[in-house]
Amino acid sequence: MAILLQHLSVNIRRLLNPTLLTLLIAGCATVGVSMNADDLFGKTVITDRRAEANSSQAHHYRDTIQPILENRCVVCHGCYDAPCQLKLSSPEGIMRGASKTLVYDGTRILASEPSRLGIDAQTTEQWRNKGFFPVLNERSQTADINLQNSVFFQMLALKANNPLPEGKILDDDDFALGLNRNQQCPTQEEFTDFAQEHPLWGMPYALPALSHDEYSKLTQWMKSGAALAADLPLPEAIQAEIDHWEAFLNQDNLKQRLTSRYIYEHLFLASLYFSPEPLFRNQQPAKRPEYFFRLVRSATPPGLPISPVATRRPYDDPQVKRVYYRLMRDSSSVVAKTHMPYRLNNERMDWIKALFIEPEYDVDYLPDYKPETAANPFIAFAQLPVNARYRFMLEEAEFIITGFIKGPVCRGQVALNVIDDHFWVFFVEPEIQNDPDYSQFLTEQSDHLRLPGEAESNSGIITDWIRYSSLHNEYLDAKNAALVKKFPDGQPVNLDLIWRGNDSISNSHRDGIRNPNAALTIFRHFDSSTVVKGMVGQHPKTAWVINYSLLERIHYLLVAEFDVYGNIGHQLMTRLYMDFLRMEGEFNFLTLLPQEERVRLADYWYRDASDRVKKHLVNYEEHVLNDPAIAYHSQNPQAELYEKLRQHLQPVLEDKYDLARRITPQDLNILSRINRVQGEPATLMPEISLLLVENMQGDSKVYTLIRNSGHSNLTGLLYEEENRLPQEDYLTLVPGIIGAYPSAYYRVSSFRLNDFVSAVTALKDEDDYEKLADRFAVRRTDPQFWTHSDQIHQWFLHNDPLNAGLLDYNRLENR
Repeated sequence: MAILLQHLSVNIRRLLNPTLLTLLIAGCATVGVSMNADDLFGKTVITDRRAEANSSQAHHYRDTIQPILENRCVVCHGCYDAPCQLKLSSPEGIMRGASKTLVYDGTRILASEPSRLGIDAQTTEQWRNKGFFPVLNERSQTADINLQNSVFFQMLALKANNPLPEGKILDDDDFALGLNRNQQCPTQEEFTDFAQEHPLWGMPYALPALSHDEYSKLTQWMKSGAALAADLPLPEAIQAEIDHWEAFLNQDNLKQRLTSRYIYEHLFLASLYFSPEPLFRNQQPAKRPEYFFRLVRSATPPGLPISPVATRRPYDDPQVKRVYYRLMRDSSSVVAKTHMPYRLNNERMDWIKALFIEPEYDVDYLPDYKPETAANPFIAFAQLPVNARYRFMLEEAEFIITGFIKGPVCRGQVALNVIDDHFWVFFVEPEIQNDPDYSQFLTEQSDHLRLPGEAESNSGIITDWIRYSSLHNEYLDAKNAALVKKFPDGQPVNLDLIWRGNDSISNSHRDGIRNPNAALTIFRHFDSSTVVKGMVGQHPKTAWVINYSLLERIHYLLVAEFDVYGNIGHQLMTRLYMDFLRMEGEFNFLTLLPQEERVRLADYWYRDASDRVKKHLVNYEEHVLNDPAIAYHSQNPQAELYEKLRQHLQPVLEDKYDLARRITPQDLNILSRINRVQGEPATLMPEISLLLVENMQGDSKVYTLIRNSGHSNLTGLLYEEENRLPQEDYLTLVPGIIGAYPSAYYRVSSFRLNDFVSAVTALKDEDDYEKLADRFAVRRTDPQFWTHSDQIHQWFLHNDPLNAGLLDYNRLENR
């Protein structure tokens, strides 16, 4: 049979549908003739597909193939929760291929082995040993076999031969949608059965097929061997910047080594780039930086190739005599979900030196990497000045808070149902905490400030929760006692407590800086979330005030120590502990209100909470020493406080998402009606939608429409729906793009904008929503879906070049 196949006419084979040819081959193998993949396609030979950077093959990949992959494939295959762990955002991910193992498995009794691209294996062969299988042909390199033995091609061909059914909404019997659907990850050997059972499940899954031109280009590329591209050499100026920073981070003195460790443990997720634009002024490059880097720990010093240290957490024992902090190039596609830009330049280095290096203090030893030390920043970094640590995080607070939103957690319901759907964040003035007594207090309380990460990735739940609850209460008691001792007559609390975004360094070139990180807004979109600068949207139900110890614990709990591959105990314990931190931030805010209002709001925020939670609330109230020295004159002190804070921070408030400042009065009169929508109409809208409005001149503006869901309280671990209060849902519309996971697209001509808004405000049931979608939505089944998607991405890149990234379509609705 093998000889017969080899002598088939080339012309006949080209006419055969590749899927049918695969079926033919599979059928031949069952007719009494024992044939395996080696007989059919030759033996496996794993090679590096990256062509030399300046070759014609590499240029073809970068110029022709990569744009198609990014805009049609990476939009579903770019994050940890990419179907089958197939990340198509880099040559390394394409070569690694797919896996049947789920990253997000909420039932793990024991932690699983991590599979982080670029960290946990360095070669394709190593990934094969970890259970990943190829999606491109790795056997005999002939044109026919390159297609026949490619799961990637077979998936595209399956879609081309079985396009989406006609109709506006996909049949649930034909398509499994949603993040919790059972994944089908067929290998080449399994593909025939997969295609017969699921003929409509070709790629792009549950979306329109590629255009004929796109399909032809990808087919020819795979037919020719699917060459990828090695990185082009870095410009000399960029390499000089890398050398400069690596020399700084790897100095031998103990002060620098401890400082570099602290910097690394806070920036290891950053998308680092070089740019001369000044810090803390919201001034960004006119176009997206061409090069991004990751700060990594390496076993090799500067000047040698980087040898990444693969540990679960950034503070785990590296198992080498010394680690070196290196800037590793990140050439993967920019994906909005994981893109966290952080600027490096001479001003940044001077700022770090002024915080950590130039002050006079001694570092006598380097902390060890034992979990009880390394998982507790109040122990590990006790020798670094508290004010320096706080300022380092505070002055890039949006980045730091974004870490627990845009980190490795691409699917975070359990982690995120601990926060409200919309709230504001403010920060304690650093100079209030710039006190040797405060530093000594944190050192003394380091045992009470322990975090669940010291239990590593296999954690219990009940016994650990009781332990950490007790430790947290002891910390609050000690904090209260320290305040009483320091201020026996009570400490006057007023708006001077709140950081105004003032400069931390007195150098003349930085005098007068007003930092927009002083106020942040957090939106939760069920199992994802977004952080932006400013007081965005309507008055929220809750707000937080964060001080140094709280900010540090949030970072270590949800970023540095969180392990997406950890067992169920680790993940639930993280969620439970975050309850304490949320309450702490909320009650810091409540101290700015009169006692009667504090009690009223706490009862309102925690309606129907358990006795355990109510006991915790009483404990918090007992720690408030006195009423604030703030005069209130209205019947709504919370709303009055919000406006006092707005005035307090007015010089630094970011207005990027301020509807009133960003659109014409005529459009404002129409669109602002959406921000008054509450209850049923809001509940019927998707979590997060993007609205594109076009005027008669062809110009377009993009808005984000967010549904904020109401809850009686946020203390329920796995029964969020029981705490839902749909009557308290409301909508927030902002200019620009917020979030990485749109649920829906709408496209409206400016002269029909009033019709769209009226349709939203009048929603009463699903039938009404379907009518709205019929008129204005670009559904996932729309033949123009990809054209609209491209326009949105082009708008994003043009209007917000630094933050723009590919959106993720794994949460698109089917309504």
